[in-house]
Amino acid sequence: MAGAEGLMAEVSWKVLERRARAKRSGLAACDNNFAPSGLACNAYDKSQVEMAHSPDAAFSSPALLRAGSVYEPLKSINLPRPDNETLWDKLDHYYRIVKSTMLMYQSPTTGLFPTKTCGGDQKSKVHESLYCAAGAWALALAYRRIDDDKGRTHELEHSAIKCMRGILYCYMRQADKVQQFKQDPRPTTCLHSIFSVHTGDELLTYEEYGHLQINAVSLFLLYLVEMISSGLQIIYNTDEVSFIQNLVFCVERVYRVPDFGVWERGSKYNNGSTELHSSSVGLAKAALEAINGFNLFGNQGCSWSVIFVDLDAHNRNRQTLCSLLPRESRSHNTDAALLPCISYPAFALDDEVLFSQTLDKVIRKLKGKYGFKRFLRDGYRTSLEDPNRRYYKPAEIKLFDGIECEFPIFFLYMMIDGVFRGNLEQVKEYQDLLTPLLHHTTEGYPVVPKYYYVPADFVEYEKRNPGSQKRFPSNCGRDGKLFLWGQALYIIAKLL
Repeated sequence: MAGAEGLMAEVSWKVLERRARAKRSGLAACDNNFAPSGLACNAYDKSQVEMAHSPDAAFSSPALLRAGSVYEPLKSINLPRPDNETLWDKLDHYYRIVKSTMLMYQSPTTGLFPTKTCGGDQKSKVHESLYCAAGAWALALAYRRIDDDKGRTHELEHSAIKCMRGILYCYMRQADKVQQFKQDPRPTTCLHSIFSVHTGDELLTYEEYGHLQINAVSLFLLYLVEMISSGLQIIYNTDEVSFIQNLVFCVERVYRVPDFGVWERGSKYNNGSTELHSSSVGLAKAALEAINGFNLFGNQGCSWSVIFVDLDAHNRNRQTLCSLLPRESRSHNTDAALLPCISYPAFALDDEVLFSQTLDKVIRKLKGKYGFKRFLRDGYRTSLEDPNRRYYKPAEIKLFDGIECEFPIFFLYMMIDGVFRGNLEQVKEYQDLLTPLLHHTTEGYPVVPKYYYVPADFVEYEKRNPGSQKRFPSNCGRDGKLFLWGQALYIIAKLL
């Protein structure tokens, strides 16, 4: 005890001595610079007193912030960021965004991410959780460039692993459905696309929700391959290898299986019918190309952990995709869901001419001031949509013409596409469009709204003069708070 007390006394003495030395040097500088009047010293002392009693000033004073500390006050995010900041400072900025706007919502039990971050909503959609895992994994890859990462690489990598294994766990609990779907691919035999965020249980029946979304399974396989290629260990045993091979068998026949698509509505008319979607076929094609001959155990695997793909089925998917494009489906002339198909993350097209035709059509018909429309006459979350009815009445979509919600997330897809294609003008164009649409949390972290909608009072004016009315973000509407899919893509885009 005596030794401990002596050590504490020595530390306390050194702290007091350092404070006294700092005060003497500050007063000496004040005397040297402003000795003629002495007023400046009084002002100096007064400012120090004000800083001591002002918490905001204390947080904003660079002298009081510990550079590189994980305990740095949250309000430091509001400080202007210098152009010459180090790689650690840049990544630390994005780490705080990921922790505060994404990882704090990850389920501690399953690793899934909720669809809504407000209220008691327990739903977790597979494709949204996949993008959240990709956002954490992308930042982990960036942290690998730093020698002393303070454990953040491990934390971020295993957040992604936990999410991927959580989805795998939910899928494997429905292994019987995989066998049924292989024999009879119908909307009532497929894997579910929504699970309980904390337990992984089934939430909605086939009558209550359109679970047949092959794009979600394809995206899972695609990110699984990419993450394992980067060195992550996600698949652990032969049972999981066999299950992944069965998922591949299901995805192979997507060229002849109509589904509900990315937007979970099937036909454009939202009447409960399914269609063959270009976006689903494209993601399946990309996933099959990635996983063919891939070893799920990484560099520690052997022959029995390799996945194989039927090349004939892959060729049929490729031919079907090329014949469908530039349309999305029979009822959809074009669709913003084609962006993640032809660009990041799938890059499903090899034909540059067809790529340009598809992209130009999406931009020409769907681009707006606040983002991209999902598709023409989309009634989702518009003021005229009846939230108490799942399906629309015949010809009801005519009501939504010109007032479709616009989604800023597709500006992020276009930014990422510009990075991969080396088109810096495109990156800057969509970054300038996105910046005024961003909101911020109380700590100053950027938030991507899910959509912008036209309020009911302005609908008639908007229909008479398209683009004339101000739109309001979804943060003010039913979906509240954070849109995690958008937050994840924002991190990926900014890192690139």
